[in-house]
Formats: sequence, C-alpha cells, structure tokens
Amino acid sequence: MQKNGKDTKSKSEKKNDDNDSEAKAKALGGAPPPTPLNKTKLNSGTVQGPLIKKDKRQSSSRFNVTRNRELEVLPLLKDAAPAEREELFIQKLRQCCVLFDFVSDPLSDLKWKEVKRGALHEMVEYLTSQRGVITDSIYPEAVNMFAVNLFRTLPPSSNPNGAEFDPEEDEPTLEAAWPHLQLVYELFLRLLEAPDFQPNLAKRFIDQKFVLNLLELFDSEDPRERDLLKTTLHRIYGKFLGLRAFIRKQINNVFYRFIYETEHHNGIAELLEILGSIINGFALPLKEEHKVFLLRVLLPLHKVKSLSVYHPQLAYCVVQFLEKDPSLTQPVIKSLLKYWPKTHSPKEVMFLNELEEILDVIEPAEFQKVMKPLFIQLAKCVSSPHFQVAERALYYWNNEYVMSLVSENATEILPIMFPSLYRNSKSHWNKTIHGLIYNALKLFMEMNQKLFDDCSQQYRQERQKERERQHHRDELWLRVESLAQQSPAYEMIRPQLLDSNNSSESPEQNEELTFESLEKEAQEVTKVSTNKGKPLLRRKSELPQDTYTVKALNDHKRADEYLTTPPDVNKC
Repeated sequence: MQKNGKDTKSKSEKKNDDNDSEAKAKALGGAPPPTPLNKTKLNSGTVQGPLIKKDKRQSSSRFNVTRNRELEVLPLLKDAAPAEREELFIQKLRQCCVLFDFVSDPLSDLKWKEVKRGALHEMVEYLTSQRGVITDSIYPEAVNMFAVNLFRTLPPSSNPNGAEFDPEEDEPTLEAAWPHLQLVYELFLRLLEAPDFQPNLAKRFIDQKFVLNLLELFDSEDPRERDLLKTTLHRIYGKFLGLRAFIRKQINNVFYRFIYETEHHNGIAELLEILGSIINGFALPLKEEHKVFLLRVLLPLHKVKSLSVYHPQLAYCVVQFLEKDPSLTQPVIKSLLKYWPKTHSPKEVMFLNELEEILDVIEPAEFQKVMKPLFIQLAKCVSSPHFQVAERALYYWNNEYVMSLVSENATEILPIMFPSLYRNSKSHWNKTIHGLIYNALKLFMEMNQKLFDDCSQQYRQERQKERERQHHRDELWLRVESLAQQSPAYEMIRPQLLDSNNSSESPEQNEELTFESLEKEAQEVTKVSTNKGKPLLRRKSELPQDTYTVKALNDHKRADEYLTTPPDVNKC
C-alpha cells in the first residue's frame, strides 16, 4: 500500500520497507493488509496539503459524567501485602468507573483525572509483569469497568464546513477522552492476553450483548480507537469459540446496513481486516454459510461509493476465498463485472487491481469459464479515454502467469482484444498508452503469427464494410440535401450545413502491422516519453492538515501490526 505526502525517504528505503512488510505478512501466513490510520494518505496520487493549526474538533461522545468525581489516592499495588493485592486491584477497577468531562470543561478535575490515569497505567503494568492476578472476582469488575468507560452513544460524523462528511478526504474528529480510553483498551487487552485468563469463567460476562456494544463502537471517527477495537474483537474471537458464529453474523448485519441503507460507516476496513484473518483459517471444505457470505456480503461491498477506504482489505478477503475454493472463481468474476463502474475511473483502477490479484491465483480450467466476458471488459478498459484505466489494463501484459493463460487460449482472446488494441494504437491521446499497446500487440504476434494476421485481415475487412456503409449514408444525406435545396428556407440553414460538412473523421490507418514496425513504434514512444520515473497520479484536493491530528495519529502505536489467524480446529 502506497503512502503519499512529503516523504523524506529515498526510493530504495521505501522499497526495503515494502519488502519488510511483505515478509512480515508472509511469515504470519499471509496476514490481511493493515488499515492505515491516516486515510488522507490512502490513495496513490493524494497530495498532502500544508500543515496548519486548526481549532480542535473533539468528539462529543455522550458520556454519563459521574457526579462525585473526587477520587481517593490508593496505595501502589507493588507496595501492598500479597494477601491485600486482589482487593486493592478491585478497588482501583471500581475507582476507574468514575467518568470525567473532557469536552465542555476539559480543565476541570485535573487532579482526579490524573489519579484515574495513574491507576489505569499501574494496572496495565501490573497485569503485564505479574502472574496469577486474574482471580474469579476480577472478571465481573474488569468487564464492568470496560463497559462503563467505553460503551456510549457516538456522535454522527460531521464536517465543519457543512458539507457531507467524506471519509476519503475529511480529517477524523479525535476522541477528547482518549488519554483515559486508550489505557482502558490496553488494560482489557492485557486481561485477554494474560496466561491465566480463563474464557470459561469470563464467558458469563463477555457475552452476546457485550459483543453487540463493542461492534457499535466501530463507527467511531477516531482511527486510534478503531485500531484498538479491532485487536480487542480479534482476541475475543480467538478466545471464545461459542461467540464466533455470532460475531460473524453481527458483522454481516453491519455490512448489510452499510450497503443497503446508510453507505456511511467508519469501521468497515477494520472489520474486513478481522474477517481477512478469520477467512485465512477457515477449515476445508468451506461451509455453505461462508460461501453465502462471500457472494451476498463481500461482493456487494464493491458497489459502495467509498470503496477506496476499505478496498485493500476487501480484495484480500476475496482472494483468500478463491485460494481455498477455486470453484468460486466464476461467480466472483461475474459479480465484479456486474458491479464494474461505468463513470468513476479511480474505482475502475481498483477493480483492475483486484482482478489481477484474482488472476494470479486462478486455475486454468476456471480461467476458460470466464475469459470471454473478462476480456470483453478489458478491451473496453484499453479503449478508455482515462489514461490510468487504459494503462492499468495494459499492465496485465507484464504479468507472466496471465500471459501464459492468454497464450493457451489465444484463439478465443485475440479476436476480442485486437480491434481495441489496433484502434487505440494511434488514436489514443496519451503517448504512454501507445507504447504499452505496441508491446501488447508484439506479444500477441509472438504467440501466434498466423492468428494475428487473420485478426488483422478480418479487422481491415470490417473497417472496409463500415466505410462502405458510411459512404452509403453520406449519399442518402446528399439526396436529402438536394431535395432541401428546393425549399425557400434552404438559404437560412445553409451556413449550419456547411459547418457540419466541414467536420471530418480521423484518417484511417491502413498500414500493415509487422513485428519490426511494432518494435520500431515502441522504441519511438519510449524516446518521446517524458514521464520517466515520475508516474502520473490522480491528484486529490490539497487540503490543509491539522498538526494536532497528524501528530496524534503518528504517535499512536498499534497493539498488532498484523492480525494473526485464529485456528478453526472445531470448524466453528
């Protein structure tokens, strides 16, 4: 995934970073791509605007602020006698159930806020370093403290300019109470990860209602909170086997509401990231429930307008399914072609990226089932006036595995692709596209010279028939005009007729295509190209970025860079 903006790293350092990330993902069994915290850096071509200091837009989550907020400073856990530590730990958990006001009066109760922050930090450290801390009486108190602090009514996503909130470009509103919330999340994660944590005891308190409340928080606008929520739900899924089917069902419901009702949800990428790690561990053969999830939930997610926010995670999930069950390839590709964007070019590039990932894992037998509709769509993409769409489609000819599949089925594919390639080899406005088309034609010629000549001959015959039809239409219009000259009103419309007659079609290309001519044309285009090492990218708005928000997101440390796959031994 590319990150844009004013990056000071050299190209070689960036390449090494990408290789390290890929190596980590492979070492973890092909983990799903992590969701970026700063989504203004998500799309290639995003131009980072200037850094400015804005008024803080803090989230006004509906917290029920406690009336009596004066806290007693309790002794440190390490200083207490071993027999008293359990009771002291419970007292600190209850003390942390006191909620403070961080929005309307952020400077109030500073002393007591610091007491709570210190108690949370101390408990995090204590759970990390000590064993045997989690006793039977700790479970209800810890889960209650987590629920009191976190389960709340979220504010709607807002834009200070009054326009509709854009998840791709608008900066997130950060949660004002984050100094406490972060430590609450970390404490709960330490609890779930502790060696002496017993799911059989905790399941009385971490139940379906708890999971539903947790899922509602995924719509938080603060990416730091969603990142910790993602890890928390992933841990719960791994520890509580009885909740797995329920969690998947409720995530499906979130997606259904997003696709068919609201089209607004901040946490789709994070939920897909969790599902990516889950799909990775599905036992074979796949259950019918999982296939229905792919076809009725994941694939319709492609039609939502904010696809770019979560597309890497979605594409990963789809490819994981096809690696596990190749027979799903045909319905998946047919659905992609059904949802193929007609007027949104950046979205079309995303579809082409995903389609190539699918082709990388496709079985030859499955490829033959979908190659005709697939290459009809690719031919349209090559003819696209948007150069990025045409360029991305033509990059398929650089993929060795895809070209091997094309070579085996050239008799079906070349007649579909040839007219589009030939027509645009001269007529496309972008010179880079010319070079890519010449290379594609050259590869086709190398595959099967006779078939290439037959397609070329057939194309010329079709063009000749088209010119004859055009000539016949022109003759008919001349006859109509000669009849019109007999009308007294002819002189009034004559200037308009002269203007229309002056418009002429672009000259037809009749030259013979040979291997040498294609080689020469490709070299000429390479010489003319002025875009060496500087790819043309879709430029988004140069929006000014708030220094506070940028720093807060950069300072956030993820609990997990990549989500590991929970084992599915019991096929649940």
